[in-house]
Amino acid sequence: MNAIGNHEAVMFIEGRRYDTGEPVRISIDQGRIATIEPARPTGPIEEWPYVAPGMFDLQINGHGGIWYSQPGLTAEDIIGTLIPHFAHGVTRIFPTLITNSFENLASGFTAIRQACEQEAWVAEMAPGCHLEGPYISREDGPRGAHGLEYVRDADWDEFSRLQEISGNRIKLLTLAPEVPGAIELIRRAVKSGVTVSIGHTAATPEDIRAAADAGATLSTHLGNGAHGMLRRHPNYIWEQLAEDRLHTSIICDGHHLPASVVKTILRVKSPQRTILTCDAAGLAGCPPGEYRNAGVDVEVLADGRIVIAGQDQLLAGSTLCTDACVANAMRLGGVSLKEAIDMAGRVPARLVGLETIELLPGSRADLITFHVSPESNCLDIRATLFGGEYRHGG
Repeated sequence: MNAIGNHEAVMFIEGRRYDTGEPVRISIDQGRIATIEPARPTGPIEEWPYVAPGMFDLQINGHGGIWYSQPGLTAEDIIGTLIPHFAHGVTRIFPTLITNSFENLASGFTAIRQACEQEAWVAEMAPGCHLEGPYISREDGPRGAHGLEYVRDADWDEFSRLQEISGNRIKLLTLAPEVPGAIELIRRAVKSGVTVSIGHTAATPEDIRAAADAGATLSTHLGNGAHGMLRRHPNYIWEQLAEDRLHTSIICDGHHLPASVVKTILRVKSPQRTILTCDAAGLAGCPPGEYRNAGVDVEVLADGRIVIAGQDQLLAGSTLCTDACVANAMRLGGVSLKEAIDMAGRVPARLVGLETIELLPGSRADLITFHVSPESNCLDIRATLFGGEYRHGG
């Protein structure tokens, strides 16, 4: 049940709080939560949807065959990739540009900047960008699906030029700390206000400590973008798990990590320092088949996995959205609904220094209503509000 009404331009929503299960009536005025009051269901409480803050994914690479790092993008292309996420309860993303030539990265950042300047809601939904690479490991395994010909040493001048082109929208940078120039780039990027993450790396323990000393605070999709075989210890997965200064993000789509690894990461890092990302590829929403991106041949399989073409083990991205990762975090990791939703919203927002959306008066009214189905590997999103306006359902 989702009771919605309007009185003197005030909107009302009724549902069960995602964090306590308490039935509440929320009033929204001018895009913000005005009041939250107890509600009295007339029927079974189980028929009411949950209500929660909208989700925020730090790593979305595109949608429907469009990649944010491909050449020739337009502002309209960017807008078209954002809209589908409302149906999955996602109200904020960081468009993610992966390893590519300077020209192609510049093209993507230009299109994102233009889209943000053209539509105010785009700037709110995409409050920053994630540059994943090109300063990463050249080794097979850690490099993942990133094109080898575009991998290069860390370059502050190049990063600064991309930052200027983006309109200062690069808020998250993933790099490998062992790459020449990486530690100095981390220091300078952090000083400029950019959150830096370790990823696609074959780093030594010393490299990881140096990165954290320089200000890195996150590990990008830990457990993926790694060698298929690692020495038992030391290795860069253990070292990042043990480094208390690092949060971690995980791809919890049911393909990238088995339940045992999800549980281990959550128990070591805790849900308060773990971030859920779907790492949705630009091929999300595309039919099964072979595709080429950034010089790499990949294949969308019938089961939804994206793999390096010619085999079915090395993953190259995800076709699922963030709501599936929330459901899988509960199923595979044994966390509560509150913990899973917070890992897909409050935790990433806090880490990158953006407003956290909460069920509190005064908070921005990015809200979702949904049911949790034991038979489904994703949430049943009923409605998504973006700044108090319906963008899905309702």
